[in-house]
Amino acid sequence: MKEYRIAPLLLAVRLWALRAGPAACVALALLLAGLATWAWLLPQHAALRAELAQPLPAPSTLAQAPPPPTANENLALFHATLGEKRHAEQQVKTLFDLAEKSGLTLNRGEYKFGYDRASGVTTYQIALPVKGAYRNIWQFVLQALAAVPFAALDEVSFRRDTIADPAVDARLRFTLYLKDAS
Repeated sequence: MKEYRIAPLLLAVRLWALRAGPAACVALALLLAGLATWAWLLPQHAALRAELAQPLPAPSTLAQAPPPPTANENLALFHATLGEKRHAEQQVKTLFDLAEKSGLTLNRGEYKFGYDRASGVTTYQIALPVKGAYRNIWQFVLQALAAVPFAALDEVSFRRDTIADPAVDARLRFTLYLKDAS
């Protein structure tokens, strides 16, 4: 077996480094680091290519989506989501509480019951003029829609008196979809 002496090799590398200068040493170090990275990534690349070469699973083995609900199931879910007409004032109180928590000023609102004969649903339209910061108004709207799941936001309009005014006047129109108590 042949013996290798490391000391002469290290001496040759040291002399080369002194003659070449620091720029060449940094370039050589970067080259060696790049080669080491390439050698490390090559097996991973081969494994990825092997995985991509495999055929896709058959559609029958994939999870099946549930069948879409029937029209009667959709209608039953719609009616189950509706609020009760006798609790409409409580929903208005919820809106006022949320507006107060959001730091908004509520003026006198307009309220109107209606009835949609086609769907057999009572509607309760609430028009609220509010004043406050733009962010607080949107925060209030999102909280109101989350707190009252049978409400819809029908209209939003904004007005600002001057550009420098931080408060915005907004008019919000919600519609509550209600059913008669069963």
